[in-house]
Amino acid sequence: MSDPFSTAARSAKLGAAEGDGIVRCDACPVLCRIRPGRAGACARYANEDGHLVRTDPLVLMQRTAEAGGRLVEFVGAEWDGAALDPSRTFVTGVGSGTTYPDYKPAPFIVSSEHEGVDTVTVVTEGIFSYCGVKVKIDTDRHLGPEAAPIMVAGEQVGHVTTAEYGSQMLSIGGVRHLTGGSKKEGNVTCEALLKLCSGEAVEMSIPGGHSVIVQANAAPIVDGKPEERMRVGCGSATIGIFARQWLGHLDEVIVVDDHITGVLTEHQAGKVLGMRAAGIRVRGRKSTPGRYFQVASPGLGWGGTDISDPLSIIQKIDPVSAWPGLRLLLTSTTGEDALYCILDENLVPVPAGMPAPVRAVVDRIGENCEPSLCSVLFMAGAGGSLRAGVSENPVLLTRSVASGETRVTLGGAPAHIWAGGGITVMADVTRMPKGSFGYVPTPAIVAPIEFTLPRALYDQLGGHSREVVAMEQVLRALADEARIEPWREANPWPKGRGRA
Repeated sequence: MSDPFSTAARSAKLGAAEGDGIVRCDACPVLCRIRPGRAGACARYANEDGHLVRTDPLVLMQRTAEAGGRLVEFVGAEWDGAALDPSRTFVTGVGSGTTYPDYKPAPFIVSSEHEGVDTVTVVTEGIFSYCGVKVKIDTDRHLGPEAAPIMVAGEQVGHVTTAEYGSQMLSIGGVRHLTGGSKKEGNVTCEALLKLCSGEAVEMSIPGGHSVIVQANAAPIVDGKPEERMRVGCGSATIGIFARQWLGHLDEVIVVDDHITGVLTEHQAGKVLGMRAAGIRVRGRKSTPGRYFQVASPGLGWGGTDISDPLSIIQKIDPVSAWPGLRLLLTSTTGEDALYCILDENLVPVPAGMPAPVRAVVDRIGENCEPSLCSVLFMAGAGGSLRAGVSENPVLLTRSVASGETRVTLGGAPAHIWAGGGITVMADVTRMPKGSFGYVPTPAIVAPIEFTLPRALYDQLGGHSREVVAMEQVLRALADEARIEPWREANPWPKGRGRA
């Protein structure tokens, strides 16, 4: 039996020789013809002495071992050359190569035993035209109107989507921006996706809104200013959290928020605490007692509104209910902006020095705000032809993934599987190895994907059982040239028992 890991065998699986030392790369639809010593358009494959080789190393991950009930690190930042333990090694799709054209079995179909179960992991790099990223930006600042286009280098690459609790959400990429527009739009979109997935910063602008620099696991920079805090909650929630701590120190509190502005004495929290009505009515549409919508327009000011003077949201002060000397606090939902006032004899709010007990609660609002960060989730449809590299009957794989019998990972990171048809996956890019993503000039994003399941189930699904190789054989052949990283213990071990 020929060695499946020899240079010639691996080259034959990835491409075809055409004479004069030229190799045609079959790794994507571009079909580059690569001369000796040169690389293809994506720089992921090269011609080395007439053989097509992958330029990036295969990434193997080693899990720590348990010894005496404690975790002992087996592999540190750099591998020490010791023999790798097959039972604690995971072959990722990073650097593995692709299945294109997709009738071919996946580059690696690896068997290993885990907890007495013979397990198979099918490893490949998917070429994803149907992909994008979902970006969560922790900020109250108004980035742009919902559904507004997101522009990079003058091209639309996505749109603003619905805001969630304390975060602005963006949708970047997708097949229409990659392939449905101009060539430049597709290339700019692909480059933006690659940078975001690789942990690099991308500057975006939103017509009718603002510019924002997005980078995974870093604070967003809005119009040149880094964000620091994610709000503790909406204005109403802030009232509910801190109402008891304000009792006795203040007569009224207004928490300014673009979504729901809270007014303490009208709010149910103030009523339960027996607070006297203060008679200060704010602008906007009253929802329920002490909760107001649309007190101002969205913007970069207090609480995500466009105001810089919080007193401007006060519509009227009722002389029947209010009184001179009334102690009033206005604060944002992050505590970054706060103003303490006392009503004078004409019931006009006059700014005053903030008492220490009041300042302590404002500071506590800030303390309860989490750091403002950008989260980047890669999302792709893996329900297409790459399944042919796993099984001769792809629908069985799809059903197995949907049922949880087959685990899906991206570079070892857990993937969320969306319900419904196909295999639509989503993964946090920060939980994947460095260098996990690439591109092809079609344009499309290349990302690792692994399917892990019991060997018996793999045979039932119509898997390429003749292509299965033992983990020990992979390590003997490739450990010297692979990049070896420690397993990220925050990621669940894909070979564990039970359903995903």
